Amino acid sequence: MPPQIAASEESATDVACDALVVAAYKTANGCELGAAAGAVDDTLDGYLSEHLRDLPFKAGVGEIAAVPTMRRLNAKTIVVSGVGPRDEVTPARLLRAAGAAGRRLSERKVIAAALHEANDSAAASAVAEGFLLASYRYTSLKTDPQPARIERILLLGAGEEAASRGAAIGQAVLFARDLINEPAATLTPDALARRAQEVADSEGLECTVLDAEQIAARGLNGVLSVAKGSDVPPRFIELRYRPENPRGRIALVGKGVTFDSGGLSMKDPKNMETMKTDMSGAAAVIATMSVVKRLGIAVEVTAYVPSVENMPSGKALKPGDVIVHYGGKTSEVLNTDAEGRLILADALAVAAEDRPDAIVDVATLTGSIMIALGRDVTGLFSNNDELSAELEAAAKEAGEPLWRMPLYTDYRKQIDSEVADFKNIGTRYGGSIVAALFLKEFVPDDIPWAHLDIAGPARSECDDNLGPKGGTGVATRTLLALLENRGR
Repeated sequence: MPPQIAASEESATDVACDALVVAAYKTANGCELGAAAGAVDDTLDGYLSEHLRDLPFKAGVGEIAAVPTMRRLNAKTIVVSGVGPRDEVTPARLLRAAGAAGRRLSERKVIAAALHEANDSAAASAVAEGFLLASYRYTSLKTDPQPARIERILLLGAGEEAASRGAAIGQAVLFARDLINEPAATLTPDALARRAQEVADSEGLECTVLDAEQIAARGLNGVLSVAKGSDVPPRFIELRYRPENPRGRIALVGKGVTFDSGGLSMKDPKNMETMKTDMSGAAAVIATMSVVKRLGIAVEVTAYVPSVENMPSGKALKPGDVIVHYGGKTSEVLNTDAEGRLILADALAVAAEDRPDAIVDVATLTGSIMIALGRDVTGLFSNNDELSAELEAAAKEAGEPLWRMPLYTDYRKQIDSEVADFKNIGTRYGGSIVAALFLKEFVPDDIPWAHLDIAGPARSECDDNLGPKGGTGVATRTLLALLENRGR
């Protein structure tokens, strides 16, 4: 179970806990204690500031110093977490500072946090999220789990609304991580659909799940074609949230390839090891939907998740085959390992048919984006400057690095096909751009659309302050920030 998040009116000098986390700001001459840390320092007759000077402690973002209280406070230990220069503090930086403290304190049961300024809802929410992300472990398959021992996090001076919001967003990311980290043997397309139905049942959302026969009848031939090689049938998931008096309508599309062998264009064994994570876009979208009602999002949101296994067999999609996608456009498949765009094409066409105000798709789509941006940054492609700016602002607010890439139209000719409307790959260069141009073909020009290629940050290859190695749940927080901002 994730730690409980609770608002508390207790002061930093009075609260009983295993560890009290306070903030320090970076200055030209060292560091400046935040208000709560200053009060603690006064109670300890200057011992805290003296100890920090002796270290020395510079208060960079995520820099940690632990100081015993010698039983002069109800808190057993003081942990000072650096938040950088005072005029540069943002919720995203507080998230990282809380994550650093949470990782350091994973063996403590009750933590009180005063990293945020009193009554600053966004700051307090970010602190709660940071602690939750740091506490995450995927332990369900371990005989000796060794989970983080944190049971309760008290947000000092925060309101109940901020605590609830932070808990909801943090738990959504943890839910996404659980989906991503689960082995493909059990998280099949049908299992993913059942998790989506559970979300709908618990949160009061509408849910429709199409099975293979219904997918065929609907004409979702991209989904059907990619799934042909697997003994596990595909699913097409739709989740819909309808608030009263919505301030617009947004469609989210998530790539749900629960395992990607590459099909007949098979991956090498090393590159196949982590392909259970090829449904990270779907995980982010379903996780987003799991909390939209609790957060009071004022926008109508519909999520579309095409879910398949991409496997080789005598029935599998073959290079040279042509798919007639939903809506009638055709694509020639020259590489069956470029399958994500084939199932997203159908989902985008379905989403566009409903004429939303905007469509955002999320997918672990190309290795090329990692060549361009590395493992930590999401690639953003969009046909609309306003939507792109909204996503950039949301990602900055969420602390999820994102960079806009060009939809360079001269590369469109790379996907010209001799036998179909287009083919599913181009040359080896600019692969992420070419993939985005392929997806663009399935969205009318007058509908704002954005594509988030999360192939890099969807999986962390090492432990860090915001979680362990494995699925990250990236884009969940960005999507929620986008929706909250749209609804204001």
